[in-house]
Formats: sequence, C-alpha cells, structure tokens
Amino acid sequence: MTAYGVIVSKRDLRSYTDRPLSEETLEKILRAGRMSGSSRNRQPWHFIVVRDRSRLRELAGFGRYTPHLPRAAAVVCVVVDGLGAMFDAGRCAQNLMLAAWTLGVASCPATLHREKEARAFLAVPDGHVIATAIAFGYPHPGGRGAVERTALRILAGRGRRPLASMASLERYGASLPLPHAKMAGI
Repeated sequence: MTAYGVIVSKRDLRSYTDRPLSEETLEKILRAGRMSGSSRNRQPWHFIVVRDRSRLRELAGFGRYTPHLPRAAAVVCVVVDGLGAMFDAGRCAQNLMLAAWTLGVASCPATLHREKEARAFLAVPDGHVIATAIAFGYPHPGGRGAVERTALRILAGRGRRPLASMASLERYGASLPLPHAKMAGI
C-alpha cells in the first residue's frame, strides 16, 4: 500500500483480538516512532510499553475514554520532556499508528486525564508529560465494538468535512481552486 493509501485508510479501532504483538512487530512500530521528525532533531520522546493485563486495567483508570486499553495487546505511552514538545509528540504518535496499520495492527489514542496519578503509576520523571497513550492490537474480526458502533450511529452522516471547507488560498476564507473537490472522500 502507498503512504497515501495508508493515511486515507487508517481508522481508530478499539476492538482487538487476544493475539499478542510479536517482539518484531512491536519493535517495528517503535522504530517508526523513533524516526519521527522533531524540532531541531531533539527527539523529545520516550516510549513506555505496557503489556501486563492488570497494569493495562489500572492504566485505563486514569482516563475518561479508555475502556479499550485493557483489551489491547500493548499500550504505548508517549512521554515528552515538556509541554513545548507536544507538536513533536503528535508527529511521533501518528508515525506509530500508521506503521502499525501497515503491519495489520489497529490502534487508538487516548488521553490520561488524571495525568499526575498516571505519571506516578508509570514512574515518569518530573518535568515530563504523558502526551498520549496509544492502544495497539489486531483488529477484532467482528468489526467495531459496541462503544464504537454507538458513536458511529450518533455521528452518522457527519463524515469528513470537505477539503474546500478547510483550505484557503493566500488568506483565510479565500476560495482555493480544487479540481477534484466534488469527488467523494476529497
């Protein structure tokens, strides 16, 4: 699949099989995160991999929208060396998730809202921030789980905003000529 194909086909999934990630697959995913671009090539991230089921259940308790974490094969917490590195953390998280998708591994990011407690649980040093927790696992063959199906029903019809509604030429709001803007998915 091309890079473009991976980007436009990637979906966040929260339902996983019980199949564990091999060490090789996990390493490939982490290496993709490692290769992310960063400001001044600082590479401000650190990856905390959580695989133990009891620790995954406890980790899920630190967020509001995290019931999928305990069912994941692994959760990678992306930790950065301060709030100024959050843009780089986003770039890194996207690399992790896109690499996983190319390997047949689904993912879904989550916020750990009780960050102070999550930092203590993960032994994150002072001055560092948990940017995101990303669940990874092989997609469940039954498709999306109940929570995802409910969300999709609520959001049905919303779809993706048209590109023309979010792109301007030279100044905000000025029409950008897009020859294929009427095509589905553009």
